[in-house]
Amino acid sequence: MDYTDKMLLQKEKWIQKNEALLRSGVFIMDTTNTYIDEDVEIGEDSIIYPNVFIEKGSKLGKQVKVLPNSFISNSTIEDNTTIDSSKIVDSRVGKDSVVGPMSHLRNKTNIIGKARIGNFVEMKNTNFGLGSKCAHLTYLGDSDVGERVNFGCGVVTVNYDGKNKFRTVIGDGAFIGSNVNLIAPVRIGKNALLAAGSTINKDVEDGAMGIARPYQENKEGLGNKYKNK
Repeated sequence: MDYTDKMLLQKEKWIQKNEALLRSGVFIMDTTNTYIDEDVEIGEDSIIYPNVFIEKGSKLGKQVKVLPNSFISNSTIEDNTTIDSSKIVDSRVGKDSVVGPMSHLRNKTNIIGKARIGNFVEMKNTNFGLGSKCAHLTYLGDSDVGERVNFGCGVVTVNYDGKNKFRTVIGDGAFIGSNVNLIAPVRIGKNALLAAGSTINKDVEDGAMGIARPYQENKEGLGNKYKNK
């Protein structure tokens, strides 16, 4: 059997899997352009859009919506969750969550539930608490995030020093301002607030505000001088 024959056989297996899912109460929009491995489980009333890849070891609950250009491998997606144009590998997304567009969850990331994970967010080996939100342009690696934590834009956990990786721990109700760097190992307390633009390398106590940035200084006339040189 040559390569073309093998691909045609695999395509037929995908179509058969999609048709079986249709009979079980899953809505597959386009059975010829959706790629689901034979051992994948999907609950009823879920909707799978075209150009979606769901690989072996994956299990999707009921009323899950997977939008185009998503890739899911060896992962669990629980009930009433939407995956929008995102990549999820070796991870779990709890119920009532929204992921994407263009998010990347990997290496045993665990989203507890009712989470909002937005565009261009990457999580690696991270536990993300119930009701927490991370809307855009953020990297969380080797982290334990509590419940109802809010992340601003551009937050980075600095978890690797070139030899070893370290964890960041963030307590319930914390607010992480935009463009904050968290240099691990570091612990942020419950209901703490981190001011935008800070680089945090020391623990922040419960209810405290962490701020680590230079004071602004305005040089009169230097803006015009620079632009006109």
